[in-house]
Amino acid sequence: MPVQSIHCLMPAALRLPPGVPEPLSCQRRHTLPASEFRCLTPQDAVSVFEIEREAFISVSGDCPLRLHEIQHFLTLCPELSLGWFQEGRLVAFIIGSLWDEERLTQESLTLHRPGGHTAHLHVLAVHRTFRQQGKGSILLWRYLCHLGGLPAVRRAVLMCEDPLVPFYERFGFRPVGPCAVTVGLLTFTELECSLQGQAASRRNSC
Repeated sequence: MPVQSIHCLMPAALRLPPGVPEPLSCQRRHTLPASEFRCLTPQDAVSVFEIEREAFISVSGDCPLRLHEIQHFLTLCPELSLGWFQEGRLVAFIIGSLWDEERLTQESLTLHRPGGHTAHLHVLAVHRTFRQQGKGSILLWRYLCHLGGLPAVRRAVLMCEDPLVPFYERFGFRPVGPCAVTVGLLTFTELECSLQGQAASRRNSC
């Protein structure tokens, strides 16, 4: 499936008269937009894993997705991922897959069910040098806008530790109870967000 370009924040550059050379900085921006959101590809997997590993290993000692699992999802369902690039550098990302059951199970951590209507958000991570800048919030909002434009997706689900529940509630997620999935000694709350009826309003505000 082709990579989908979601949005580019940089305005189109004005053209200079013939014969007038452009500054190097302008030439670079033609190939590397100042800020760009796009679906990820398997070629982005290593950059994704590096950010994820740094973000999660120090906190929980483990990563939600291994490198081969990242490559797996970005091959099967790249349209359910979204990366934020600045000057061509990945600074934040979300990876999801489709799920076809009401609640998450241990299998949902590694499976993509093409016939499902639920987007399972596996991981959201921001590069360490770009944290505490609101980038996670911006990326999640754009991701939900993107999901709202996918006809097959009717809702989004995720699991998180209790301290993160208020963050996701700000975006329309609501807790549905303890998650059946555990990772080591960690337990999680499962949350869901309906995308039906909200897709149009999200698209208009993105």
